[in-house]
Amino acid sequence: MKKLILSIALCCAATSFFAQNADPAQLVNDGKAALEAKNYQEAYTKFSTYLTQTNNQDSVIAYNCGVCADKIKKPAEALKYFDIAVQKKYNLANAYIGKVSALKDLKKNDEYIATLKEGLEVNPGNKTLTKLYATYYVNQGIMAQKAKKMDAAEEAFKQAIAIQADNVNALNSLGSLYYSKGANTMKTDVEKAKVEFKEAKEYLGKLIPLLSVDKPAQKKMMDNAKTMLNFIDSQLK
Repeated sequence: MKKLILSIALCCAATSFFAQNADPAQLVNDGKAALEAKNYQEAYTKFSTYLTQTNNQDSVIAYNCGVCADKIKKPAEALKYFDIAVQKKYNLANAYIGKVSALKDLKKNDEYIATLKEGLEVNPGNKTLTKLYATYYVNQGIMAQKAKKMDAAEEAFKQAIAIQADNVNALNSLGSLYYSKGANTMKTDVEKAKVEFKEAKEYLGKLIPLLSVDKPAQKKMMDNAKTMLNFIDSQLK
């Protein structure tokens, strides 16, 4: 048993030695070939070995290594390498997208939001980062609704719209929320209900032009919105 353990130890040491002394250019070439062939595990191994040898100085390879780590479900490693790309300002928007994806997989919620905000400050108007940031607040609103925290839900949906004005899920949620408020308030305060219906109408009116009848989910959303608008108009006469 001792000989077996010694043999395994020697093999590991030899592997480490050869990895540390492999030709850097060859590691990069082999990594690129593996990436081209979509052999992400092999590409990750080659790229990460190269980066270790070169003290993580190559931003391009760091980014590619992050992509490979993401593909093979290694979010901690993906975070490390995408962060290197971010710090070195390489392919910055996509590096931020990779970084926030890794943070989401790692369930690092506070860092996820902070990085989205930072990414948009550096890459203003980036559609993917904008959508991810808005979607976070939409999901927060949905969770608040399920917990019957309607004020928190309303605030979250409004935050989503502040980030992405044409976010159909946020617009639909706010329209539906104010519609429900108005329907409930009608029982006790007609004038207040009319104010809430007008709020609902504003959001639903912005929503409908953004929807497509060719997409089943959006077609259903559109039909529901039109039904609500018809009822609202009947109450505002």
